[in-house]
Amino acid sequence: MARLTRWARELLVLALIVLVASFAMDWLRAPQAPPAFNNQMLETLDGEPVSLAQLSASEPLLVYFWASWCGVCRFTTPSVARLAANGGNVLTVALRSGDDRQVEQFLAHKQLQLPVVNDRRGELSAQWQVGVTPTFVVISQGRVVQSTTGWTSYWGMKLRLWWAAV
Repeated sequence: MARLTRWARELLVLALIVLVASFAMDWLRAPQAPPAFNNQMLETLDGEPVSLAQLSASEPLLVYFWASWCGVCRFTTPSVARLAANGGNVLTVALRSGDDRQVEQFLAHKQLQLPVVNDRRGELSAQWQVGVTPTFVVISQGRVVQSTTGWTSYWGMKLRLWWAAV
């Protein structure tokens, strides 16, 4: 019994260390919203003009910065597409992934349907100071309320959007 208690305590300490390290990494890597970002008009691959303020006015918006060359994005992008297909308020930004045709071909090859703003030269991502892909930013009513980087599950994204709406 003493051995089991010791193992449980060690596991709890390890979980706390991982949790603190995770929050610290998110804080250090957090993107910085550019001034007046919510007034900026963006254009999706299908030519639709969008505004982050408009998209986040009635429900929280998940902005997903990703790249076709990003290894971790191969695991997260299908979850983002699933979230979008299930009615989640999602806008994605393809960072330095080629011209519009190349991004469309990538999405078609992976059988993904997403609203995508193509950040061909990385200018939009630079304005947000995105240094890591993937990066997830939750915007509610024109304000950044959460962000995280790296792998995130479908349920993690859903929970973040739900939490931002509460």
